[in-house]
Amino acid sequence: MTVWDVSLHKRLRHGASHFELDVQLRCELPRVVLYGPSGAGKTQTLRMIAGISRPDAGHVRIAGRELFDQASGLCLSPQDRRLGCVFQDYALFPHLTVRQNIAFGLHRSWRNPRRVARDPRVERWIEQCRLQAVAGHCPHQLSGGQRQRTALARALVNEPSALLLDEPFAALDKGLRQRLREELLELQVTLQLPLLLITHDDEDLRCLAQTVVQIEGGRVSDDALISPPLHPRARPQVRPQGL
Repeated sequence: MTVWDVSLHKRLRHGASHFELDVQLRCELPRVVLYGPSGAGKTQTLRMIAGISRPDAGHVRIAGRELFDQASGLCLSPQDRRLGCVFQDYALFPHLTVRQNIAFGLHRSWRNPRRVARDPRVERWIEQCRLQAVAGHCPHQLSGGQRQRTALARALVNEPSALLLDEPFAALDKGLRQRLREELLELQVTLQLPLLLITHDDEDLRCLAQTVVQIEGGRVSDDALISPPLHPRARPQVRPQGL
């Protein structure tokens, strides 16, 4: 089965400058890395898959489920797409505790979760991400790794159909990045979730990629090279593609 079937086209204008994004990818394996330099269009691609930004044309299908199709007029809201998202800055609410930040992933309104409420779904991910000792802390009291785990737990608490990550390790030191890569891989293998990761870090690619899609100037390049992965379960089987 094709896990990722994405075709996106969008013209972006900023003042006098123009940028045209034209990305097509079809992948049968669940772990996809969008790889390329800053400004290549990786984050815009993720935002359109997530439903935060609307393409001018194209479609988005993940594991056979259609989320967007310009031709038929289908465009599910970000909430109805059921995609877990982790951004580079983690986007944690500074006035909420770890437990409340994770619980926010279950809410469809902007009302803050209660401090004292204990939801078993939230407690599961607090334990899974080893956040028990800091569950009552606010983001400014956390280490970089704890903030990253909190953002990941919030993305997973609602049982998403796929996980989208935008440079999730970029702000962390080298040793912590490698440890969290291993943890993310273990989670993905356990949950069998389709995962799309944006990076320009070669180590993310080697550890996590099954399929690498290199993006340059808003388009998929067909001449990237995959190096051997660091983790035995992260064996790439599909070369970069532009279908």
